[in-house]
Amino acid sequence: MTEETAAMPASTQLSVRDVVTVKLPAASAYLSVLRTATAGLAARLDFTLDEIEDLRIAVDEACAMLLAQAVPGTDLTCEFELTGDAVRISVAVLTVDGQEPSRDTFAWTVLSSLAGEVDAQVGSDDRVTVTLQKRRGVAGAP
Repeated sequence: MTEETAAMPASTQLSVRDVVTVKLPAASAYLSVLRTATAGLAARLDFTLDEIEDLRIAVDEACAMLLAQAVPGTDLTCEFELTGDAVRISVAVLTVDGQEPSRDTFAWTVLSSLAGEVDAQVGSDDRVTVTLQKRRGVAGAP
């Protein structure tokens, strides 16, 4: 929340979306930028250090899945949507074959355990998007 939104009436604050979009070349050399952005934004939501590290690894894994089928020379887009206790991260890239990542692999299982909610979809232009959503843990919860 910024100083400007803090001064707004509560009814107006509800309509404001807190979204950060990062667009970078679809190459593994740039993934450190997304890992850093992920950590910074999760810290802003008061995620624990373990939750932040889980998200960093999850974003890295989602990107690795997508980069394997990315059209060379295209961009990878990552959108972070922050809410009070959760972050929703969508990673998208134009792909060669327009295939969703397989959900019955070890990588998908690891991704699901790290991020909480995970989904994938294919757009009409063969753009594949992997979406992660992680909620901040409740203090004292196992």
